[in-house]
Amino acid sequence: MSENRPIHTGLEGRIADIIVEPLEAQGYELVRVQVKGTETPTVQIMADRADGAAFTLEDCETVSHLLSAVLDVEDPIDSAWTLEVSSAGIDRPLTRTKDFNGYAGFDARIELNFPGPGNRKRFTGKLAGADAETVRLKLDTGDDVELRRADIRKAKLVLTDELIAFTTQPKVTN
Repeated sequence: MSENRPIHTGLEGRIADIIVEPLEAQGYELVRVQVKGTETPTVQIMADRADGAAFTLEDCETVSHLLSAVLDVEDPIDSAWTLEVSSAGIDRPLTRTKDFNGYAGFDARIELNFPGPGNRKRFTGKLAGADAETVRLKLDTGDDVELRRADIRKAKLVLTDELIAFTTQPKVTN
């Protein structure tokens, strides 16, 4: 597992396994796979550019064409389905170790599958980093908590003025 790759299970994990290498070969990174619906499911793919540049409409089209072809060949879903490709956006989901570390100091909301510290399932606070096993969060109360990555149902950044300013700064390249 790489810090650049998200953790998925079940059908979403199978789809992620199918698409991650072709995506990376074209200069993109997988942020999240989500399958919604049952009768005609929608496969939602969120991606970033590996070079850190903004993910544009042209990138969405490129990724959509690439993944349509790859998924048509591999056919991971038995019925008809729809593909939806998007950028992760400013208040992005946090799915990779590099996301938790790269946005350390910014506000995040994390929801667990099962009650965690303090018998709670929902936490809001400032990201304090992560490794392959845990995410650290500084709560508004000043308490630090460590949450098991395997227990996280969903995590995302909270849209704040500081986050907007950070994400709209021009990237400095050498």
